[in-house]
Amino acid sequence: MKIRGAVLEEMGLARPYAQSQPLKIVELDLAGPGPTELLVRMDAAGVCHSDLSVVEGNRPRPVPMLLGHEACGTVMEVGSDVKGFDIGDQVVMSFLPRCGECQACQTDGKLPCSVGSKANNDGVMMSGEISLDRDGEKIYHHLGVSAFATHAVVDYRSAVVVDRRVPPEIAAVLGCAVLTGGGAVLNAAKPSPEETIMVVGLGGVGMAALITALAQDVKEVIAVDSLPSKLERAKELGAHRVFTPQEVAEQGITADKVIEAAGHVRAFETAYNAIGFGGTLVTVGLPPAHATSEIAPLNLTAAARTVIGSYLGSAVPARDIPEYADLYLEGKLPVGELISSTIRFEDINEAMDELADGNAIRQVIVFDRQGE
Repeated sequence: MKIRGAVLEEMGLARPYAQSQPLKIVELDLAGPGPTELLVRMDAAGVCHSDLSVVEGNRPRPVPMLLGHEACGTVMEVGSDVKGFDIGDQVVMSFLPRCGECQACQTDGKLPCSVGSKANNDGVMMSGEISLDRDGEKIYHHLGVSAFATHAVVDYRSAVVVDRRVPPEIAAVLGCAVLTGGGAVLNAAKPSPEETIMVVGLGGVGMAALITALAQDVKEVIAVDSLPSKLERAKELGAHRVFTPQEVAEQGITADKVIEAAGHVRAFETAYNAIGFGGTLVTVGLPPAHATSEIAPLNLTAAARTVIGSYLGSAVPARDIPEYADLYLEGKLPVGELISSTIRFEDINEAMDELADGNAIRQVIVFDRQGE
């Protein structure tokens, strides 16, 4: 079938992206779903820093590639071997499919699926195939989803059915920002009620960690960011105290559990130095591959500190996404507060500029269905 999608032709183009236009919305051919796949009409897609990192060239991927990975859509066709999905289901995308059979999949979310990770790195589906074509040229898939498009074919292990009472723009954010930030709190940090949680970096993932921590009714939640606007937003959401990184260093602010969600070396160092005695740092940010940091190993030993890496919030998407949806429906997780704006598909390059400037928490594309 014919679809429209935002294709990245070349990484590392100069900013502003509104001028250089790294993402071109073009017409593509999309093959029908294979036996283990779904055809999904995209209803909403979040603009995430992981997409920006590919545009910038900080996370190299094969190009041309159809970007986008945080999304919600409607099932239009079901592959012959797929069970548990029906036409008309609302599904949330997970950008790391889990095969359920490899050794990593037996770790309850701690390790990313090795089969899914390889497919993502190669820009192909779990089957090893590519479903996108432009005049005979193959277009690579982004993280098994390629959500910046009117339609997508995804492996059923990249999709989770979610209650239709959850609006599409809310459901989309559950698949990455909430799954990663919320999972950093619930699956990796696992705070007890008497503990203090600090979140360093208040983008979409960091804010999701913040609202999840607040929903756990812990002793105190501290928010840290260099932008005053984000600190003010964190206060509005209920953070007990807010600080800039400089203030954290100067005042010696610490916490029992620290979540680093910025993907920047300086943020990691701020978070590391803020671990309290016997405390734990959970790092979910994705800095450039060449980035390095200096830490004092003695601080780990002498103060019994722990550092944990958490990819995708150490989540099992099929288990966790419906739980976050239920928390939203119960009024306990204000996911809508994470959405800075809803935007048109055609404004995708301007949205990348907003994200790069640090002005947005989460921008969500809401696809126009007029004429369908």
